Amino acid sequence: MSNAPPPPATRPGLLNRLYARVLRHAGSPHAPLWLALLAFCEASFFPLPPETLLIPMTLSQRQKAWRYALICTIASVAGGILGWAIGAMLLDYAARPIVHFYHAEHTLTALQDKFRQWGVWIILFKGLTPIPYKFVTIASGMAHFALVPFIVASTVTRGVRFFLVAGLLRRFGAPIEAFIETRLPLLMGIFAVLLLGGFLALHYL
Repeated sequence: MSNAPPPPATRPGLLNRLYARVLRHAGSPHAPLWLALLAFCEASFFPLPPETLLIPMTLSQRQKAWRYALICTIASVAGGILGWAIGAMLLDYAARPIVHFYHAEHTLTALQDKFRQWGVWIILFKGLTPIPYKFVTIASGMAHFALVPFIVASTVTRGVRFFLVAGLLRRFGAPIEAFIETRLPLLMGIFAVLLLGGFLALHYL
């Protein structure tokens, strides 16, 4: 597609190929299905974020922005449940190999400790940061975090991310694309701080 963002020059060869293959589905009649599959897989093991498809699909049909964001949110939460199950029930068979593939053992250990200290706040906060969400979902399962609060928090944090991206693209179109790709972590971080501050204010005031 003409609106598809080019892969960064620094992206490893394997990711380049995955990126190009995923983007080929952006113009397919089955693009929403591929978007759901990508969002589902990314939440538990796949390296490419849903925005890889969400951005070009929304730019090509901006009137469907909210639909695409909803697809991403539902599929990502469902994939997060799989990630939780991998961490809770398949620790040695699946969780550790996935984490080792990304060389993220230290990240996972740190997240487990934070889950024990902060619980649902970690899902709300880390789900908006650049840390891949798959590590949050796997760590929550390894920490045996309650599934229902996990689903609720995942819906909030994933929904905010995808609806913000879709909303910006729907409103501003292609000119905002580069800003989203370079500044999205900053936007998410600011929102996460504001979200945390709002909850703390409600609790203590």
